[in-house]
Amino acid sequence: MSKVPLTVNGAEKLRAELHQLKTVERPSVIAAIAEARSHGDLSENAEYDAAKERQGFVEGRIKEVEGKLSNAQIIDPKLLDADGRCVFGATLDLEDQDTGTQVTYQIVGEDEANIKCGKISINSPIARALIGKFSGDIAQVQAPGGLREYEVLDVRYE
Repeated sequence: MSKVPLTVNGAEKLRAELHQLKTVERPSVIAAIAEARSHGDLSENAEYDAAKERQGFVEGRIKEVEGKLSNAQIIDPKLLDADGRCVFGATLDLEDQDTGTQVTYQIVGEDEANIKCGKISINSPIARALIGKFSGDIAQVQAPGGLREYEVLDVRYE
């Protein structure tokens, strides 16, 4: 499996989720299964079936998160020698050249991407167009609605 780029924050969130799954979710599912078993016949026990289904979900998510963390390439943009270039993990202030609207995005890994929080995936068209650009550069992005141009106003490594 190839390396999965993650920001320091993204890796911390995954570690926190893994801790939550192992220390809270897993024991509660085990307790729910034990409780359902005590009710007798398992063949017609909906509580037992639901608890077993939940256990499958929790164990699957634990395995998924452990896999992501084991393949993670944690990148701290503050430690990169980027010299003001747009790189993975950088926070960018942009201005849409058509509308004059200003937006702020951070370039993150696939799992961390959330446009509502201003986090865009490294694999998105806009991030690919911005990588390597400097403050003052214009990036052309092929969006579903046509060609868009963004001016890079500022590049920060937070």
